[in-house]
Amino acid sequence: MGVKIVDTCLRDGHQSLFATRMTTDEVLLALKELDQVGYHALEVWGGATFDACLRFLNEDPWERLRKIRKVCKNTKLQMLFRGQNILGYRHYADDVVEKFVEKSIKNGIDIIRIFDALNDLRNLEAAVKATKKYGGECQIALSYTTSPVHTVAYYVELAKKIEALGADSICIKDMAGVLLPEDAYTLISELKKNTKLPIELHSHCTGGLCEMTYLRAIQAGVDIVDCALSPLSGGTSQPCTESLNAALAGTKYDPKLNVKYLNEASAKMMKVKQKYLDNGLLNPKVLSVNPNILKYQVPGGMLSNLINQLKSQGASDRLDEVLNEVPNVRKDMGYPPLVTPLSQMVGTQAVMNVISGERYKMVPKEINEYLHGKYGQAPAPVDEEIRHKIIGDDKVITYRPADDLKPEFEALKKEYKGVAKSDEDVLSIALFGDVALKFLNQRNADAIPTKIKVKA
Repeated sequence: MGVKIVDTCLRDGHQSLFATRMTTDEVLLALKELDQVGYHALEVWGGATFDACLRFLNEDPWERLRKIRKVCKNTKLQMLFRGQNILGYRHYADDVVEKFVEKSIKNGIDIIRIFDALNDLRNLEAAVKATKKYGGECQIALSYTTSPVHTVAYYVELAKKIEALGADSICIKDMAGVLLPEDAYTLISELKKNTKLPIELHSHCTGGLCEMTYLRAIQAGVDIVDCALSPLSGGTSQPCTESLNAALAGTKYDPKLNVKYLNEASAKMMKVKQKYLDNGLLNPKVLSVNPNILKYQVPGGMLSNLINQLKSQGASDRLDEVLNEVPNVRKDMGYPPLVTPLSQMVGTQAVMNVISGERYKMVPKEINEYLHGKYGQAPAPVDEEIRHKIIGDDKVITYRPADDLKPEFEALKKEYKGVAKSDEDVLSIALFGDVALKFLNQRNADAIPTKIKVKA
């Protein structure tokens, strides 16, 4: 049985390379060809696509999904879902999580990849339950990182709990591209011994390791790998689909993808890539290798964020100091994996520590909430001295953070009944508030036909 491929070009490919700016028309451009390739699935939705559609593209993300589903007759559609955060930036009530899962599946999603930034499985329970309830395929992702607590034994235990939770498959989500080839071989070999679930590997080419890591993962028995069609591969994106298919052709791992359709899709997507190179949204810098991420464990998106923060403070020359401070903050916070939203939080705190000249003199609201337990359980104990400096003797919650959240869907539906024309619209408002309202008001205004005056 060959290794299966999930192609990310229509979601993580353009999210990693040019901030998720691909329009729905561009997504649809080569979809007929991609649907004929023979992929395990196409990752087309979730992550930042929802936000970018509403905020920057003046598009309805739900409509994008429906249009994709209409074209894709042969291939499963996959999305990325941040557990209790859904696709937003805070925890949402369980009823919103359930309704979002229901509507995602109803509008065309087959596989939902669910993860939590802290690997706190309590933050996944509602999403997993809903995915199973509405007949979706549930994949749970381990946020991969390295630290004294993130050992092979830690991930094996996590995988056993994931299997018990009812997942259909497991994904090793290496968002920073720091998984080394031999570590991948060891980790996957151990997971294979301890779980019956299919295992998928997701990584990024940022550090220049990914193709080697994928090959060792495949040799260790990984079932599925995430790749991207050539125009949207490499750099901060995933390894190239066509290259991996060629490398494995004729071996027992042969994915047996249809090369004719791959080439046709690639020729069409090359035009899309060229557009973003020409308009400057695709910065050639993100296509180069940055081995420093292995030293600092900083994902590509987080690195560009730190550079921008320092630039706005007129402190660009202090990047090395900030990069050296990131691992210290991470240790103080109990070694959270550097993935959204934790990567932004740790990065901002490192910038504040360096700029202010005193560690934790200034603290963002999110770090304060994190130390109150509102994001969930840290992988390792938090530095209690620092916690006390920031939150004093405040109570730290140890239960699932969403237990404090009252149902919100029906109240929102009632409040916005004049604007929201469907449950999907209500969900857009629940996640993105004013951004969604601006879009929906504009859409509704455009839908009103203008009366034409007829001369007598």
